Amino acid sequence: MQFPFSRTKPLIGLDIGSSAIKLLQLDEAKSGYRLVRFGLKPLSPEMIVDGTVMDAGSVIETIKDLIKEQKVKVKDVAISVSGHSVIVKKINLPTMTEDELEESIKWEAEQYIPFDINDVNIDFHVLGTLDTNEAQAQLSVLLVAAKKDKLNDYMRLVTESGLNPVVIDVDAFALENMYGVNYEIQEGEVVALINIGASVMNINILKSGSSVFTRDISIGGDRYTEAIQRDLGLSYEDAERAKEGQQAEGVDREALTNVLTTVNGEVLAEISRSFDYFKTTTSQERQSRIDKIMVSGGVAKVNGFVPYLSEKLGVTAEIANPFRKIEINPKLFNVEFVQAMAPAAAVGVGLAIRRQGDR
Repeated sequence: MQFPFSRTKPLIGLDIGSSAIKLLQLDEAKSGYRLVRFGLKPLSPEMIVDGTVMDAGSVIETIKDLIKEQKVKVKDVAISVSGHSVIVKKINLPTMTEDELEESIKWEAEQYIPFDINDVNIDFHVLGTLDTNEAQAQLSVLLVAAKKDKLNDYMRLVTESGLNPVVIDVDAFALENMYGVNYEIQEGEVVALINIGASVMNINILKSGSSVFTRDISIGGDRYTEAIQRDLGLSYEDAERAKEGQQAEGVDREALTNVLTTVNGEVLAEISRSFDYFKTTTSQERQSRIDKIMVSGGVAKVNGFVPYLSEKLGVTAEIANPFRKIEINPKLFNVEFVQAMAPAAAVGVGLAIRRQGDR
């Protein structure tokens, strides 16, 4: 695994989600980035379940179709993982050189990881030196561990599609990259990035543009779809349309509103718990107050969800636009389609700005 920041040849950002695969390629432009490729193909609900690959052959064929459709020439890709197989933790360690940290991180990490240390791949990023009252200064280190079997499953999808995985990121950090290239960073501002896909919700809370808290939760858009199917007796396709406020035949609007409100409450409860936990880990009141919420992922398009979130939490919430500062040539792309799909492209954009050799 690797972390953000450097500039070499472009990579394809390949976001392999539970409900769809998103492919993006960005080139650097004078003003920032320019969109070169953007494609999305849905997956059947049984292909990837809660982040676990159930039908590798079909997923591989979908990726191959997307590569062909988008006329992709670049073979090197950045992918990402999230969910219960990934642990992200900020830890404090005695001051040491990066070489010494490379040597000792496995043993230092063992006490923080609820898996066998031999079953995970570990990476780290030094955030800086802590100003403490202790005799010896300490390093603040961001530790990431991902289970090898999940990484191997996702790498197999990529390699058997004819691509070369050169960067493996974490969804929450891809969101951070996306935010950094599209929005102005305000000193001291605390922003919660919430990406809610089909089966996993990623939360990354930034202070002054840098991550201070991350959490993945197993809840997402599938919860809405399943509840609508169950309570309103709709097909999967009609339930998907109904949750986004599109016309679906025979839908009782009041009953639909009640279902959406119930599931909104479940999602809100998880977000509130995460915010409360973040506040308990932050000593200063000002630093623990969240100033803004940016929502992405398919659930951002659920009818009424973002206003509901803002009202209940008392914090300004808006749908993140991962293409906000990215140049889109209207001669090459259907701009209306790109913007309509934007909430689902947040992780993919964050991956597409990665470069081989980033740290």
